[in-house]
Amino acid sequence: VTCRLTTRQLYAANLFLRCATRVLVRVARFEASSFADLEGAAAGLDWAPWLAPGVSARFRVTTRRSRLWHDKAIADRLTESLGSRPTGGAEQLVVVRAVGNRFTVSVDASGAPLHERGWRQATARAPLRESVAAGMLAAARWDPATPLVDPMCGSGTIAIEAALVATGVAAGSGRPMALQSWPCYEPGTWASVVAEADRRRAEAAEPPPILAVDRDDGAVTSARANAERAGVVGVIEWRTGAISDLLPPSSSGGPGLLLTNPPWGGRLSAAGDLRNLYATLGRVARERFAGWRIGVLVAERALARQIRPGLSEALRLEPGGRRAWLLTGPLGR
Repeated sequence: VTCRLTTRQLYAANLFLRCATRVLVRVARFEASSFADLEGAAAGLDWAPWLAPGVSARFRVTTRRSRLWHDKAIADRLTESLGSRPTGGAEQLVVVRAVGNRFTVSVDASGAPLHERGWRQATARAPLRESVAAGMLAAARWDPATPLVDPMCGSGTIAIEAALVATGVAAGSGRPMALQSWPCYEPGTWASVVAEADRRRAEAAEPPPILAVDRDDGAVTSARANAERAGVVGVIEWRTGAISDLLPPSSSGGPGLLLTNPPWGGRLSAAGDLRNLYATLGRVARERFAGWRIGVLVAERALARQIRPGLSEALRLEPGGRRAWLLTGPLGR
């Protein structure tokens, strides 16, 4: 996604975006068909707004159909153009992409990937990225005023992201950003954006019932520890139990969303037949969650038919390098 942002909007993007990995700021675009061209263009780049004294640049280069195809050689030329820089200290990530002979140079405004919220330290098997959980909530059109249930919560990522959204907590709250080390950083503007985040949190409505369940007591313990670090452990109802015993939240408050990331055949187990698990989820959902909506992240669309035929594709993604789909739909009364 490419867009034009003011400084304040750039800061807000880093603080509030829940599904992004990084926010990059374009420094320059130029054409180079030889290393001499590259060196000449690099010599004219103005790094003063982005690199403070004592900060080195770490170049991440990718090329496609370019005459200059050697990524490391490109990075070496760009590093040399900066002159003498300290090593072993603070680094600024610079992303360089070449398509044909067209080069784009961007600085990373985020630092650590934005999905690293800082609270997910205890993990169950095959943990879900926080940004993927946020994307699932958005794609499934979850209303933060309505209940949410994850019957196979694992590390608790879906339930915790839902609780953070419902309580108005900004995705990047409390974590440092690379932009804060730039010479052009505006502390007053950042303070204004943080104040906006604090206002949203203070004005957030009472959160709805959010239920996280897993048959593995160790997974529930890990999920609770993550929620404690996120500051929402008390917002979520926790249970240990099998899918066959699943019931709506204690104070349901009306229909909501049943959203989960069930096991994938090649992800957690060798070959076991998961059809019974998916069929049980579908039966329990229809019998006990009538009027709700359901969303499941699956790697095999045929398995989703065991839950409910006719679920619609809401999101397509590749977590862990494997293609997956979020399928959603209503549960009949």
